[in-house]
Amino acid sequence: MDGVLRVFSAFHLSRYRLSAFSLIATALTLVACNTPPSSPPVSTQPVAPEIASGYRTDLQTRHASKHMAAAANPLAAEAGREMLREGGSAIDAAIAMQAVLTLVEPQSSGIGGGALIVLWDGKAVRTYDGRETAPAGATEKLFLQADGKPMPFTQAQIGGRSVGTPGVLRALELAHQKHGRLPWAKLFEPAIKLAEQGFAISPRLHQLITADTFIPRSPDMAAYFLNADGSPKAIGTQLKNPALAAVFKRIAKEGPDALYKGPIAKEIVAKVQGHANPGSLSLNDLQGYKAKERGPLCTDYKRWQVCGMPPPSSGGIAVAQILGTLQALESRDPRFALAPLKPVKTSKPAGIEPTPKAVHLIAEAERLAYADRAQYVADTDFVPVPVKGLIDPTYLASRAALIGDHSMGMAKPGTPPGIQVAYAPDRSPLRISTSQVVAVDDEGGAVSMTTTVEAAFGSHLMVQGFLLNNQMTDFSFIPEENGQKVANRVEPGKRPRSSMAPTLIFDRQNGEFLATVGSPGGSQIIEYVAKSTIGLLDWNLDPQAAINLPNFGSRNGPTELEQGQFSTELIQALKDKGHNVNEIDMTSGTQAIVRVKDAQGKAALAGGADPRREGEALGD
Repeated sequence: MDGVLRVFSAFHLSRYRLSAFSLIATALTLVACNTPPSSPPVSTQPVAPEIASGYRTDLQTRHASKHMAAAANPLAAEAGREMLREGGSAIDAAIAMQAVLTLVEPQSSGIGGGALIVLWDGKAVRTYDGRETAPAGATEKLFLQADGKPMPFTQAQIGGRSVGTPGVLRALELAHQKHGRLPWAKLFEPAIKLAEQGFAISPRLHQLITADTFIPRSPDMAAYFLNADGSPKAIGTQLKNPALAAVFKRIAKEGPDALYKGPIAKEIVAKVQGHANPGSLSLNDLQGYKAKERGPLCTDYKRWQVCGMPPPSSGGIAVAQILGTLQALESRDPRFALAPLKPVKTSKPAGIEPTPKAVHLIAEAERLAYADRAQYVADTDFVPVPVKGLIDPTYLASRAALIGDHSMGMAKPGTPPGIQVAYAPDRSPLRISTSQVVAVDDEGGAVSMTTTVEAAFGSHLMVQGFLLNNQMTDFSFIPEENGQKVANRVEPGKRPRSSMAPTLIFDRQNGEFLATVGSPGGSQIIEYVAKSTIGLLDWNLDPQAAINLPNFGSRNGPTELEQGQFSTELIQALKDKGHNVNEIDMTSGTQAIVRVKDAQGKAALAGGADPRREGEALGD
């Protein structure tokens, strides 16, 4: 691990283009919940769940012949590669990476949160749902004030009210039982070692600590992240976490029961119920939690098959809708084909940008998908979601017919086949602070896992060195509108809708695995994964170039462009097409690994990590 520490210590500020960012959590309120449908679309879109921390320009596609792991932090990626070198499977690598991310990227993910996993075992695609569930004591009025109006976001987020039953360890356990090759205990060795010996605070973690005004109000977080005078610990400070090391040792020995039963579970419940903003999470909720294996959502896109996560995630459906709509559009009119619209070189940091026409077409397809997402998608264990209808080619062709040379501005939800119940649209914005890992093992198995605690630093409740999620705020704050229920309202035992979109891609002709991709980024995850997938497939970009490509899209509001990455000519061209352009920080954290051919024509791997975060792709 010494080499890893050297790599990480070299991760200093000069690699970043830094600018000042205000704390998003303190200012954000759920304005969308109070906004009538006729309001300007710009007001309905939440900002990114994590502040931007610069754009690295030194990353290149990594190559390997045996195996590869990629994560949002180099220490996590190294832990994944270590497991692969030991002969571990892709899920073994993912478990090791998740444990390390709990330590080194606590603002984004951890064992106090949830995860969605899409896995290829060489024979079939499997998906594992470790999404948090609402406690049995939760009601649909959880986030309503006495006057019936929704709470400001931070009032809902900070404290026990927002904590859902964590699911990540149960999902990892379920996947490991079926696909693991290394002993469970071994997978926690890198995280235990780092927690005991310490790791260097990275520039990104330091910035997030500095920006978060709620940390000083949390005694456990303040003692861990701040100096005695209340200032944030400096970049490069060795941060040790013996409490988390002890938790990992128990989990390694006892399995996930160490978290869901016994003294750790009791402390979780005490913290949640004893906070000034209490929640109802109980020991029964923890002990009763079950991860689920669900059927994957696989759809055809041209000569590829794209497989993602079904509900409660909206990500798999939305990505499938975007790609299917674009394919239908191209079939209707060759003028709208994406392949010829390859990105062009620019002087901006990314070095390339998409063409105005490509941005226009993709953003329009995304408007349609996001409109359907807000209307129909929720936990299918509670809500009859017309999944097949939403991805039906005939339905998507009817949606594609709405796209022309001029922007539609704001799309309305369609009427897919299979609708059983009429629901009101969900006007609550999602803000998910997430992380992403991908891995390919020696036997060709692959995994894409998106993992989350929701907002940055979750609920700000720390238990024995790890943070608890605030995943309950992913439910709609408003349970009904005009007498109609909202599909994503709070209900006991329900999983909140997610935007996470872990994705695997295959060659339709021979069925061979082609790529694993995914990203964090709140409700913009869908945009990031769609962009990277189109970059890989339609534009034949290598994985690093596809990830580097400036972020863009629409969540059925303004057309969003990544701040500082687009030319004035492109912006003007979009405005000429009627787009309401909004330049904002779009802090993706995409990881991708693609199967390629080496110079001798043998199968090899190429991987990339997002320059907007601190990740690495490492392989042998």
